Amino acid sequence: MTDIQVFRGAELLSQADALRSVYVDAFCAPPWNEDEEKATEFVDRLRANVHRPGFTAVLACEAPDAVVGFATAWTTLAPFPTDRCYPQAAAGLGTEHTTEWLVGAREIDELAVRPAARGTGLAARLLGAVTADAPGGRSWLLTSVQSPRAMSFYRGQGWAQASHPSPEGKGIVVFLGPRHPARPLVALPL
Repeated sequence: MTDIQVFRGAELLSQADALRSVYVDAFCAPPWNEDEEKATEFVDRLRANVHRPGFTAVLACEAPDAVVGFATAWTTLAPFPTDRCYPQAAAGLGTEHTTEWLVGAREIDELAVRPAARGTGLAARLLGAVTADAPGGRSWLLTSVQSPRAMSFYRGQGWAQASHPSPEGKGIVVFLGPRHPARPLVALPL
């Protein structure tokens, strides 16, 4: 049985090499096609992210040193960030919904599972574990429309697509978690 371990801070950094390896396996193949430098950037960002308020990570381990999946998350603080893909999220939701729905909520940053573990329910277990104690049930994430499989997975877990890709964006959409109080306000289907 795969064991799920929860981390709340810098102790996660002891697993940095394993997380990088899972990231490479998950995202350097289609549909993401990232190069391995993105995995290095993820680990570099992780060194700062473990200190964010509300930081939570969950690792799926088949043995003490065999990480097969992970998820990382934290609390989105005000003002809403303006780096990475955040401007596309804000453009898709508008200022009012961005502030009301995302600020103060649990933001899922990454969810990655090795290809051999896909289809086993592991990603659903990781997503459930990383959002279990989300403040007021409020959780959200960004994903790309490049992956119909990811979009279908989140919908299947009860997540609701809350935005369309912004016109100048690259197909980034916001999903609200199944216990997010604003979820019923999302016009379905998008």
